[in-house]
Amino acid sequence: MINFEIHKTSSQCRARAGTLTTPRGDIETPIFMPVGTAGTVKGVTPENLKDCGAQIILGNTYHLYLRPGMDVINRFSGLHGFMNWDRPILTDSGGFQIFSLAKISKTTEKGFDFQSHIDGTRHVITPEDAVDIQTTLDADIIMCLDSCIPYPADEETARKALELTTRWAVRCRDQWVRATDKKNALFGIVQGGMFPHLRRQSAEELMALDFPGYALGGLSVGEPKNLMMEIADTSLPLLPEEKPKYIMGVGTPEDLVELVSLGADMFDCVMPTRNARNGQLFTSRGKINISNAAFKQDTRPADPECGCYTCRHYSGAYLHHLYRSRELLSYQLNTIHNLHYYLHLMRTMRTAIIEDTFSDFKAQFYRKNNSNGSGG
Repeated sequence: MINFEIHKTSSQCRARAGTLTTPRGDIETPIFMPVGTAGTVKGVTPENLKDCGAQIILGNTYHLYLRPGMDVINRFSGLHGFMNWDRPILTDSGGFQIFSLAKISKTTEKGFDFQSHIDGTRHVITPEDAVDIQTTLDADIIMCLDSCIPYPADEETARKALELTTRWAVRCRDQWVRATDKKNALFGIVQGGMFPHLRRQSAEELMALDFPGYALGGLSVGEPKNLMMEIADTSLPLLPEEKPKYIMGVGTPEDLVELVSLGADMFDCVMPTRNARNGQLFTSRGKINISNAAFKQDTRPADPECGCYTCRHYSGAYLHHLYRSRELLSYQLNTIHNLHYYLHLMRTMRTAIIEDTFSDFKAQFYRKNNSNGSGG
């Protein structure tokens, strides 16, 4: 099981600093979780991740179930041994990936009936299966199977999806108790589309099941940024204050700052790793594209204020050269930098919350990034 303790809540907003205690280590919140979809955070080693300050990473049920498969994972007694990572892991249930990646996917009361995007084979994953797969992965935090919907979606579609999500959550919880005796932590996922009253209904139904933590799903799926923030602003206060609150699949550094100020504790997103492979770096002065000619002869680090391995050892000119040459080292060094940036941003926010200077931090963040706040 896990334990969550809140140490400080900002007097200036809803931002809070806490500690999430797991059998494999403590996680200081707010926290960003690098995405290791297929048992690897693309481009970096577990040692790189630790050097960047990663306390927990994310794995994906759908991808790992299809490849390498649970027979392989079982030989290593779980994902930790398979990928040589000894810190906590959160696995998502795979619902979004089935919805978005499977060639043919059918949602029924039983679960998801889908065709693999890899080889076309047909599979069925029920809520019970989702729990069992994540238990085989031996994740420290596992997620309920939920019903995902596209944006935009009408109210009736959103209502049916949230009601199915609740019924599946009951089955996930029953299987979790039966199969694991609550050995790990199971989080419920709030759905409801972009309708605040449906979000409230979903939150209330899930809270009645008393999960160890709660997530907001169905955000950052194409909706306008101000709408995402509005839904988060109205939904986060609905969740129990004593439980961790996780925003799934979000987002930009600005998103993280705003959502922390609204009371969110946990985040994941492919942005720092994906953008790194496309030559975009997040820096103390905003985003830069290392492919730009301005970096061709730049002897300084890409971000002179950054203390990551990449910026301590390599120049902007070298990173520019690697990227333009499509050298594999480019992806590793860029990813190390971006993950360090995200994790350092979370640590900086945590310090500002504890020192009760979050408003000052936020103003300075936007001043340095030449951007404007989008809410919160």
